[in-house]
Amino acid sequence: METDWSVIVDFLPQLLEGAKTTVYITVVGLIGGLVLGTLAGLMRAYGGHILNGIAFAYIEVIRGTPIVVQVMFLYFALPVLADLRIDPMSAAVLAIIVNAGAYIAEIVRGAFLSIGKGLTEAGLAIGLPHWQVLVYIVGPLAFRRLIPPLGNQFIVSLKDTSLFIVIGVGELTRTGQEIMASNFRAVEIWTAVAIIYLVMTGTLSLILRTIEKRMRIL
Repeated sequence: METDWSVIVDFLPQLLEGAKTTVYITVVGLIGGLVLGTLAGLMRAYGGHILNGIAFAYIEVIRGTPIVVQVMFLYFALPVLADLRIDPMSAAVLAIIVNAGAYIAEIVRGAFLSIGKGLTEAGLAIGLPHWQVLVYIVGPLAFRRLIPPLGNQFIVSLKDTSLFIVIGVGELTRTGQEIMASNFRAVEIWTAVAIIYLVMTGTLSLILRTIEKRMRIL
């Protein structure tokens, strides 16, 4: 079968709709993952034995299992265990939140602990409570160190959305599969899907590099 690249133009609107779904899952999931990961990371860095243990258990369980297993658990096992049925889109977003949160937690923990203890001690010495030391002194410095590894995690999470094809979420990969199944133009369709992914990840990388340069992060 000869290639016919014109079919990409015909199906481009459908592929872009799938890409919009991919971006939506990624953005909403990463917002939740940032909140969860920051909380878990601070628990690991500054929590007592109980909080540290809870965060450690969560991080190890999530980082030790594939995200496809996690989303299958949320979609198929959770309704049986908790009598709670969630739709595929919600399961996908929740999987990104839970998965990205575990990795972001370790990024946050490492960034905060990389700041010299002298700054924390100086803040405490002038009478600031510990939370203000973290927010106004340690936090801004740690944030600068968070940007590069966070950027890597954002890109990984964006690509991980392709795995949600297993529960029927209509993201980019699923859309490409459905189109290919109807016309058997595998070369053209999967090339288009790959290019769209490259555009999304490339745009994200460009934004992150711009932020790094503006903040003078080495």
